[in-house]
Amino acid sequence: MSASPYVHDLNPVIWQFTDSIALRWYGVAYLLGFIAGYFLLSWLSRRKLYPVPQERLADFVTYVAIFGVLFGGRLGYVFFYHIPNHGWAQFLADPFVILRVWEGGMASHGGMIGVGLYTFYYAWKHHVKWVALLDGLAIVAPVGLFFGRMANFINGELYGRIVPPGSSQGMIFPGELAQDPDLFMQVASRIYGEPGLLDKMYLSGISVPEQMNAAWVADRVRDTPAVKEIVAQVMEGHARYPSQLYEAFAEGVVLFAILWFIRVKFPRAWNGVFCGVFAIVYAIGRIVCEEFREPDSPFSMGMTRGQFLSVFLIFVGLAFLVYAFKTRKTVQDCVFYDPAEKSAADEEKKSA
Repeated sequence: MSASPYVHDLNPVIWQFTDSIALRWYGVAYLLGFIAGYFLLSWLSRRKLYPVPQERLADFVTYVAIFGVLFGGRLGYVFFYHIPNHGWAQFLADPFVILRVWEGGMASHGGMIGVGLYTFYYAWKHHVKWVALLDGLAIVAPVGLFFGRMANFINGELYGRIVPPGSSQGMIFPGELAQDPDLFMQVASRIYGEPGLLDKMYLSGISVPEQMNAAWVADRVRDTPAVKEIVAQVMEGHARYPSQLYEAFAEGVVLFAILWFIRVKFPRAWNGVFCGVFAIVYAIGRIVCEEFREPDSPFSMGMTRGQFLSVFLIFVGLAFLVYAFKTRKTVQDCVFYDPAEKSAADEEKKSA
């Protein structure tokens, strides 16, 4: 007999300060990604493998994180997923949905566009090669992607498709109850019908709402074994692939290993090679993993939204590789230009 599938019972909250303020794994994942990215770029900068000087790196990474990753990722989610799913009318009626990041929703493709736009401005301001800036970020980005996907898994979101009968890879994600009213009603009926269960929870200090909802059930899976058992029994035929872990491995571990190996093994690799490899390998990994992931947006030309966007990313990667072959410039050819230092030097010349 095959073992019962694991029922996801991880808590997305690390520490609850108030009813509305909490420290969550999702936020910590982004923070860890930015910190790791800074130290990796610092290592490259000290070895003349990145054009941003060491003393300018902290500010650069901070602005990339805010204006590129966070703004770009959120806007990408709204325009690539929220509006296609809910329509322009709902968005225009409530445009402040863009700001409600605590409700979840970040798009990796949007983050890539945001990073590209910010680094283009930064490259123009400092007269440094835009592609050289992007190359370094491409190398460290998989670390952030890894932490992000692990946070998705802890949150029990972006889960996979239902596994075939007999598969040992399936996991039960109680978050599905919020998307499937019929399934939720089956679970709720079992909880209400279990003799004395609600009374025991009340006596143990667990608040029992007048009207049960999916979020309450998901919370009880974490602290009430009887509820966890009911969910496991009712949702036994809904075991799903842990696609978040597949994506963490493909987009994080594998992609970072390939890019870091090339950077260290070939220090004079042409500018654009890393952007090209990142875009193509990421796109292939995303397309493959999307076959296991439950689609979270309407299909486009027979593909999920993530696959559809990744096809374009492959062409972007090829364009970067063509650029690298044609220019054959390396990061060692880049010179960082600081307008503030130039102004100070001009003033010294004038005073002299």
